[in-house]
Amino acid sequence: IKIEKNFKNILSRQCHVEAKLQSISKVLPNVVVIRTEGEKFSNMIRHTNELAENVSAKVRQLDLARSRVYECQRRVNDILDLQLCSEGVAMALCNEDYEQGAAHVHRYLSMDQQLLERTAEDILMDHTNVSSSLITLQQAALQLRTVVTHKFDEAVKSEDLASVERFFKIFPLLGMHIEGLKKFCSYLCTKLQETAQKNLKAALEIKSNDKRASVIFSDTMTLLFEGIARIVEIHQPIIETYYGPGRLLMTISILQKECDRQVKKIIAEFMKHRCISKKVQIVNDYVRKPSSERADPKEFDLLLGEITIMHSRAELYIRFLKRRVKNDIEISVTNEAQYKDLINEFENMINNSDLAHGMQELLGAYLALERYFLEESVNKALGIDTLDQDQQTSSMVDDVFFIVQKCIRRSMSSWSIDGVCAVVNMACGILEGEFANRLRNRLRQGYPAGYLDLAQAYSALQTSIQHGRLQTSDTELARLMFLAYLNNTDVSIEYVETLCKSLSSEIDATFPNMQNKERGKIDSCLSGLKGVMSILRAVNDYGLEQLRVSAVKPRVTPWVDAFLSVDHHINEDDLLRYETEEPFVQTLIMNLEGLLQNFKGTLTTSNYDALIGLLTAEVTARLEKVVLKSTFNRAGGLILDKEIRSLASYLAAVTSWSVRDKFARLTQIATILSVEKIEELADYCGADAIAWRLTPAEVRRIASMRIDFRPEDVKRLKL
Repeated sequence: IKIEKNFKNILSRQCHVEAKLQSISKVLPNVVVIRTEGEKFSNMIRHTNELAENVSAKVRQLDLARSRVYECQRRVNDILDLQLCSEGVAMALCNEDYEQGAAHVHRYLSMDQQLLERTAEDILMDHTNVSSSLITLQQAALQLRTVVTHKFDEAVKSEDLASVERFFKIFPLLGMHIEGLKKFCSYLCTKLQETAQKNLKAALEIKSNDKRASVIFSDTMTLLFEGIARIVEIHQPIIETYYGPGRLLMTISILQKECDRQVKKIIAEFMKHRCISKKVQIVNDYVRKPSSERADPKEFDLLLGEITIMHSRAELYIRFLKRRVKNDIEISVTNEAQYKDLINEFENMINNSDLAHGMQELLGAYLALERYFLEESVNKALGIDTLDQDQQTSSMVDDVFFIVQKCIRRSMSSWSIDGVCAVVNMACGILEGEFANRLRNRLRQGYPAGYLDLAQAYSALQTSIQHGRLQTSDTELARLMFLAYLNNTDVSIEYVETLCKSLSSEIDATFPNMQNKERGKIDSCLSGLKGVMSILRAVNDYGLEQLRVSAVKPRVTPWVDAFLSVDHHINEDDLLRYETEEPFVQTLIMNLEGLLQNFKGTLTTSNYDALIGLLTAEVTARLEKVVLKSTFNRAGGLILDKEIRSLASYLAAVTSWSVRDKFARLTQIATILSVEKIEELADYCGADAIAWRLTPAEVRRIASMRIDFRPEDVKRLKL
C-alpha cells in the first residue's frame, strides 16, 4: 500500500517534470552560444594581457634607454666641462681671476667623482686626458683654497673691506662654507670689539655733569647691541645669497661670544663705577640690622632707572635675534623635529650666555635696591603724613601710591616678567603690611566721644602729625584724623583697584606673546593686589564699626528712646494734631540731620553712604526695640506707620543706597499695629506679594500690643 501511494505520488508529478524538461530543452541552444562567446572573450582577454605585457616591456626598455642616454649625456657634458674647467682654472689662476677660477672648481665639485672615474676607465683612449684634468682641478682647488684664505687674511689685516667681502663670497664656491663663515664672523667680531672698547672708553671719560652721565653705561650697552643688530641686517642678505639660508644661527653664535665678552666688560665697569656691590651690601646689612648704616633711597632712583634700561635693551636685542633666527630656520628647514631642535639650540645658547648671566646679576641687584627704595620711601611717606584743611585724605595715600606705581612701572620698563612679579609682590607686601597696619592702628584708637566742632579742629591742626600720634587733649584733632584715615582706607581701595586694572592692560601691551607659565605668574601677582583690596576693605569696615560705636550709637539711643515718653493711646483730636506736627519723628530727623551734617563734607562719598547705612541699621534696630516696649490703639498705630514712612523717606533721600530693606520689619510692625480689624492680619501674613519678615509668634506678640484687640482673638489668629 505504501509503495502504491508513492508510485501514485510520482505519477501525479509527471506533468510538472515534463514541463521542466521542455523548458530545459529550449534553453540548451542558448547555453551552447554562451559557451562559445565565453571562449571568445577569454581569448580576447588573454590576447590583451599579452599585448599589455609587450607594451610594458617596450616602455621599460625605452625608460632604460632614456636613462642610459641621460647618463651618457651627463658623462659627455661632465667630460666636456671637466676639460673646460681644467683649462679655465689654469688660466684664471694665471690671471688671478679668483672668482672665475672658483666658479670652475665649483662646477668640478658639483660633478659625481665616481662617475668621472668610471667614465675615464670606459674611454680608454681619453683616460689620460680625463685623469690629468681631474688631477689639475684637484690641485687647483687646493691652491685656490690656500690662496683665497691667504688673500682674505691679508684683506683683514689691511682692513680692506671690499676685498674682505670679495673673498668671503668665494669661499662657498670652493666648498668652504663653514670656514668662510668663521673667518668672516671673526673679522666682524674684531670690528665689533674695537667699536665697543672705543665706546666704553668714551663712557668712562664722560664728566659727571654731562646730561647723559646717569645713563652712560646703558647707552654703551645699547650701542653694542645696535652694532650687532646692524651687522646682522647688513650681512644676512649676503650670507643667504652666497651661502644659502640656514646659516644665520651659526653666524649669531659666533657674534654672541664676542657680545658676551664686551657685555662682561661693560657690566664690570658699571658695577665698579656705580659701586653696586657696596650699595647692595649696605642695603642687605640694613635689612638684617636696621641700626647699621642707612643709605638715602633718593640716591638709588637714577641708578635703578639705568639698570632697567640696560635690562630692557638686552631683552630687545634677544627678541631681535630670536625673530631673525626663527625666520631663517623656517625658510631652510621643513622637518618639524629639526626645526624645534634648532630653536632649542638657539635658546640654550642665549640662556647659557654671559649676557643672560650678566642680566640676571643686574636683575638681582636691581630687586635688592628696588625693595629698599620702595620700603624706605613708603616709610618716609608714612612718617611725614600731613592733613590739609581742604582735603578729605592725608598726604600719605597719594605719596604711597605714587611711589608704588613708580616702582612697578619702572620694573615693567625692564621687560622682565620675573622682575615685574617680584616688584608687584613687594608692593603687595608693603600695602598689606606697613601701610594697612598704619591705617588699622590709627583707627584702633577709636573716634573720640563728644559732639563735633570740625571748624575748631581744622584751626587746631598742625602742618604734620609725626607717626600718627596725637596728644590726648587734641580731641577735635583726633576726630579729624580718624575721619581722614577712614577716608585714606576707602581711597586706597579705589587706588588698588585702579592699579590692578591698569597693570593688567599695560602688562599685556608690554609682553604680548607670554607663555602659559608666564601668564600664570602675572595672574598670581595680580591676585595679590586683590588680596590687598580685601585687607583694606576689612580695615575700612573696622573703622566704620568704630565710628558706629563711638559716634552713632551713643547719640541715636537717647534720640530713639524718646519714643517711650510719647503716649500712643491717641484719640481723634490728638490724631489730627499728630498728623500735622509729628513731634517725635521731626525731632529725630532734625537730630539725624545735625549728626550727618558733621560728616558730610569730611567723609568720602562711599564712606558717607556706608555711615548712613550704619545709622539706618542702628535707628531701625533701636526703634524696633522701643516700639515693642510700648502699647498702641489703632490711631497710635497709624501715627507710627506715618512716622516710619517719614523717617524712611528722609534717609532714602540723603543716600544713594536703598534703605527699604532695613525698614522692612518696622514697616510690617506698623502695618500690624494700624489694621482696623484683627482678621485683616491673616490676609497680610498670607499675601504672596509681601516678603513677610516677622514670624507668626512675633505677629501675635505685636498684635497683643494693641489695647483694643482681645487676647483670645489674638490667640485664635490663624497665620
